[in-house]
Amino acid sequence: MVTEQVPLTVIAKEWGRIGVLGFGGPPAHILLLRRLCVEQRGWLAASEFEDGIAATNLLPGPASTQLAIFTAWRVRGTAGALVGGAAFILPGLVLILLLSALFLSGNPPRWVLGAAAGAGAAVAAVAAQAASALVPASLQRSGAGAARVRWVCYLLLGAAAAILTGPWLVLVLLATGAAEIAFRRGARRISRTGDTVPPRPKGDGPRAALPLLVPGLAATGGFGALAWVAFKVGALSYGGGFVIIPLMQQDAVHRYHWMTDGQFLNAVALGQITPGPVVQTVAVVGYAAAGVLGGLFAAAVAFGPSFLLVLLGAAHFDRLRANTAVQDFLTGAGPAVIGAIAGSAIPLALALHQPWQYAILALATAWLLLLRRTVVPCLLAAAALGTLAAISGLTLP
Repeated sequence: MVTEQVPLTVIAKEWGRIGVLGFGGPPAHILLLRRLCVEQRGWLAASEFEDGIAATNLLPGPASTQLAIFTAWRVRGTAGALVGGAAFILPGLVLILLLSALFLSGNPPRWVLGAAAGAGAAVAAVAAQAASALVPASLQRSGAGAARVRWVCYLLLGAAAAILTGPWLVLVLLATGAAEIAFRRGARRISRTGDTVPPRPKGDGPRAALPLLVPGLAATGGFGALAWVAFKVGALSYGGGFVIIPLMQQDAVHRYHWMTDGQFLNAVALGQITPGPVVQTVAVVGYAAAGVLGGLFAAAVAFGPSFLLVLLGAAHFDRLRANTAVQDFLTGAGPAVIGAIAGSAIPLALALHQPWQYAILALATAWLLLLRRTVVPCLLAAAALGTLAAISGLTLP
């Protein structure tokens, strides 16, 4: 528990350090934040930190970013949240924009094209691994019997939506969450009349959240369209990480033609290998749409809701966690999120063009799903193989 006011310079330094070192996604971010706030500085009790993880997992958008904002808010209030959140986000944002300039330039060197094509070839395997990692906890949360059957249905609906509907996946997630609320509310009514209902197992499911806003119509192009795409990523996505892919791909590639399928794969790979949240992939999309200004604008729109949700809602997180309807929504939307992440692997794989890219995809699948190794070394190795393919004179996509 904080007993004295922590200087903003200290918050900027410590949260910025985590932003620089935070390779590996949310698990790495959570570990570094806990080590700082609980173990080294003693600013938060262990129970407070765990409650922060649980609460931010109920919100749409990037959970680890929201945890960074929340812990900085606990340390120094609104000013701390703004400084800590910005310091956490900016290092990865700067790096990903620099890499975007290299990978998306009009005439990049051949080895750069090869590295991009190699890393992009592994992205479908990364999506499949991300989905598989969420399955056990989600199954435990769902329960048995009819609830397990619904779990499978939600999973299939999420996968179909990711493959077929693209940016409107969010409506399927809303529907599955609402359906589970209705099913469980009905079961509790029956239970109160004398029948028994199996208790729901405890445990954390995959990230999902009760939406705060309803999607509207995007502008036909320009910064209005970019704002809508980034807004969906930051405020209307559930599950974080790879669930943003189908939300962005249809718009960025097929609707507005800001980038090709291959460039979108590069964007996802860059979001994985840079420090900070995977949501920063949206900055690459923004760069493709309107240069550096577009990248900064897209990042601001995508991360803005995270700041607002924490600043306006942090004092009420305990009540949010205890709300039965919220918990039921998560139970239904969770498997749809898993299906969406798994389903996104199919269009990502179909975007590959060269046989050697499929060979890299097979190797990445074995590395991630069979050997259960980590993502960043996989993508770096895939990029190196792509560079070798380019140097060897193999055809590039």
